[in-house]
Amino acid sequence: MEEGKRQRQVAGALQQELNEIFRHLNLSMIDGGMVSISSVKVTPDLLEARIYLSLFQVKDAAAAMKTIESKAWEIKRELVNRVKHQLRRIPVLQFYLDDTLDYVFRMEDVFKKINEEKKGDS
Repeated sequence: MEEGKRQRQVAGALQQELNEIFRHLNLSMIDGGMVSISSVKVTPDLLEARIYLSLFQVKDAAAAMKTIESKAWEIKRELVNRVKHQLRRIPVLQFYLDDTLDYVFRMEDVFKKINEEKKGDS
């Protein structure tokens, strides 16, 4: 099912505010790597927000996610202060690891190996 206009608007506003909050709470750099919000998806009833986080060169992704989960209350409190006049109800925040960047790197490696094999056969 396609996202509605209001869902996209709320998701965009949440993503923008969450980026600022992550910078404010020093969560954009964890364990020597960079954390960024790749996307925010909001349910049709606007009561749940799924935040997909991209971790770049973070040594321990599980520990980084645990750190973010432990700060979830602070993140939500900051979010409430920023969007309380725009939304009636603040959605429940759920954080997910977005591994598409890892997938892209793996696929590039596979293509490089295929190209090397082709050159070796010629």
